[in-house]
Amino acid sequence: MHVSPPAALEFSPHADAFDAADTRRRVKAILLGSMGNLIEWYDVYAYSAFALYFAPSFFPNGDPVAQQLATSVIFAAGFVARPFGGLLFGHLADSYGRRNMLMWSVMLMCFGSLLIGLTPTYATIGVGAPVILTIARILQGISQGGEYGTSATYLSEVAHPERRGFYSGVWYMTLIGGQLCATALLLFLQKLVLTPEQLRSWGWRIPFLIGAGLAVYTSMMRRDMHESEHFTQSRQVVRGESGFRAAMRHWKVMLLVVGVTVGGTSAFYTYTTYMQKFLKLSVGLSDDQTTTVVTISLLVAILLQPLYGAISDRIGRKPLLVSFGVLGTVFTYPLLTTLQGTTSAVVATLLIIAAWMIVSGYTSITAIVKAEMFPTNVRALGVGLPYALTASIFGGTVDSVALAFKNAGHESWFFWYASACIFVSLLFYLALPDTKFHSRMEHHA
Repeated sequence: MHVSPPAALEFSPHADAFDAADTRRRVKAILLGSMGNLIEWYDVYAYSAFALYFAPSFFPNGDPVAQQLATSVIFAAGFVARPFGGLLFGHLADSYGRRNMLMWSVMLMCFGSLLIGLTPTYATIGVGAPVILTIARILQGISQGGEYGTSATYLSEVAHPERRGFYSGVWYMTLIGGQLCATALLLFLQKLVLTPEQLRSWGWRIPFLIGAGLAVYTSMMRRDMHESEHFTQSRQVVRGESGFRAAMRHWKVMLLVVGVTVGGTSAFYTYTTYMQKFLKLSVGLSDDQTTTVVTISLLVAILLQPLYGAISDRIGRKPLLVSFGVLGTVFTYPLLTTLQGTTSAVVATLLIIAAWMIVSGYTSITAIVKAEMFPTNVRALGVGLPYALTASIFGGTVDSVALAFKNAGHESWFFWYASACIFVSLLFYLALPDTKFHSRMEHHA
């Protein structure tokens, strides 16, 4: 029998900034809400990190670039499904609460990961293997689409108003941490446990089976989460005013979320999911060097998130977004061009860290900026749906677009493409009111 958490753990969204007990309660709630985010993104990045090893099992008799292009297309299929997750889970979270939807989103990710880990190879069941792989990625995409908006909403509602930027950075640490865990596991298996042949034969299944188990554990932990008081108060004040129809009244703000997200999501996926392939196929680093470079750069990226978030609590969100937009537009092409031409793993690491110092101006505060745009009754859907649509179009296709350009002999065109995406978002950043000072967090409708 489930026992309800003690009343002592309840908190007020207006508690005093220096109340240590209140701070501890908020931190606990944020960590419980973020744990699932880490597992969700670990499962997604496990696909990207281990694609170099499992691609031949699903797409035999092809050259390495063609195999990676095929796996990238299936990876993108998960992104196509994300808007459905953002719509479904966002509606349910705004109508019935954030807590329950956070439990179900991570369980759906469990099913997708388990399916990948247990799917027979092409040699065993033929074309059925890539078909099942595609279905698994669609399940993961629905889960991820639901997790982002709901988790970001929960974070924004339990964080102290004066520290939302900092906790947004902490929340994003778990997102990057998911990839770091997947990459670290790959490094561990590469160097200490398995041979390259064993990784290609069966070892690639290990991360997906681990991810499925961790998702079950996280779902059980989330049972002890408390419902957001913002949501509770909103349901008392605004009865029956939630869901898609209510969210559509804020369609202009949802379009603004799209514009804010275009450049950031393309840059983020360039330096995360695609970077593993770029370092191996274009830079020419070894498997071990590639994994090491990605791991070190992600460690630095994690440290930058709460730092940049804390800065936004002092100076506002807009200066960080504009800085990312300007620097990203100007330096993306030269950074990627220089990275493409280097033969040094050390230089590659430093260049990617430099890129993260730019991109973190967006990633550290993206969750809170979007949440601060919407009233409580439509916040989860308002954040989740437009983000999922944009991430699907401009994030999920990064690998496919980049590899297609490479296959055509024009890899540098992708560098211009990534720069152009950031420039588009810069135009929106310049027009965007600073959400720290013009927030709708306390509005229920």
